[in-house]
Amino acid sequence: MIRRIPSKQRNALVAREREQDAVLRLGLLLFCGLILAGGFVYAGVQHFAALRVGYQTENLRRVRDQLAEDQRRYLLEREAAASPARLERAARQLGLQALQPAQIDPLRKKGITRSTNPCHRPRVSRSTRTVPQLRRRSKRSGRKTWMNQVCAKPI
Repeated sequence: MIRRIPSKQRNALVAREREQDAVLRLGLLLFCGLILAGGFVYAGVQHFAALRVGYQTENLRRVRDQLAEDQRRYLLEREAAASPARLERAARQLGLQALQPAQIDPLRKKGITRSTNPCHRPRVSRSTRTVPQLRRRSKRSGRKTWMNQVCAKPI
């Protein structure tokens, strides 16, 4: 074997030149890696948002079905409560009686007449007449008509 003895002569320091292309390549590689990682993070956020929206949609669908069932049940209850047989039973319990044919007046006019109108007042002098009760002549028929059927305070 050869015995090595450290030499007394020191080697000269070699100065390396910095490669500008290597720095640019490393910077570009870092930038591309950040863009790629950012894309994965964005895709993950979108995926979890889609899952959350899916769960919310499922909950809303369940609530909609429950409300539709409640609506059907309430409609059935309303129809049962408004059935003629049940209304007749309730009326008898209140002491009401069925309408007799003699109580029906087929010649009676429907609507508000002067005798049943709560705002009708007997004819009074011109000085105490109210504004809505002032008469005017109708252009078509030429006869006097009431301008308004509401109650009003005197002038």
